[in-house]
Amino acid sequence: MKAIQVTAFGGPEVLTVVEMPDPGPGPGQILVDVAAVDVINLDTHVRAGAWEEFFPIPLPYVPGGAVAGTIAAVGAGVPGTRVGERVAAWLDGVSGGYAERAVADAASAVPVPDGVDLRSAAALMHDLPTALLLLDLAEIKPQDRVLITGAAGAMGLLLVRAAHAAGAVVVVGAARGGRKLELVREEGADAVVDYSADGWVEAAMTAAGGEFSVLLDGVGGELGTAALSAAGDGARISTHGAAAGGFARVDAEVVARRGQRVSGIAAVRIGPDRAAAVRRRWVEVLRTRSAEFRPVIGQTFALEEAGSAHTAIESREAPGKTLLIP
Repeated sequence: MKAIQVTAFGGPEVLTVVEMPDPGPGPGQILVDVAAVDVINLDTHVRAGAWEEFFPIPLPYVPGGAVAGTIAAVGAGVPGTRVGERVAAWLDGVSGGYAERAVADAASAVPVPDGVDLRSAAALMHDLPTALLLLDLAEIKPQDRVLITGAAGAMGLLLVRAAHAAGAVVVVGAARGGRKLELVREEGADAVVDYSADGWVEAAMTAAGGEFSVLLDGVGGELGTAALSAAGDGARISTHGAAAGGFARVDAEVVARRGQRVSGIAAVRIGPDRAAAVRRRWVEVLRTRSAEFRPVIGQTFALEEAGSAHTAIESREAPGKTLLIP
């Protein structure tokens, strides 16, 4: 089979096309014919060797932590006749997915509901669970003013639509550049602001008619830190994003004085203790609310173009979700 392998940490050029033997499923595992691979920002950091402290991946490795496809074979102990079933499969952390076939634990794979295509399923494998956890934390109510940074990203667009569905009185999306801002508006934002412009925080508050009661920061860095100044008394704040260079800097004194509630990336990490519940919820939401959580697939790349996919993500020019198609 064809796969993408990393033999040395570095830039997108280290993503090398190789021929590998087809893997076989072991006990309790399934073999998936991959139709689409979810490509996320984390993949680029791991490939660069920047996060070895958190993701100590031995070389060489095949990137990719989530795929959608059909079951080609099952290992011993897998119940039922599942060959041919359409599934979404979460793999071993951040590796194994950039390939024509991938092995996954049967317990980590769920059926893709009827009416949901495999590309859409792949596009929602990381972003939908995180978005749902963020919405739980935000507790958006009809009177809320909501600011979403990184709004043109795949998860940001899900949050824009979901915030309106929850009844927010106004949703402002912050992104960079005309193409992204247009997309955010198309997906339902009441107003958009370009955070490459001076005074963007004030412009966001003007558009909303005041300070925000909910801030969902998907970019971090100086942009996320600036966005914190737009959060009002009692605001629910999530500082989960780090795309702009680290997480937003939270001033504990301000948080205490203004009675704000702040959660960080730890609040939306999905560890082994809640992974099974998260997967069950993923299936249920796609079965019952797929229109609300429709992904925006901004660009797809052939498997051999994995380097181009990473370049697009790192340039921060790629709106919506990026997928690899083997």
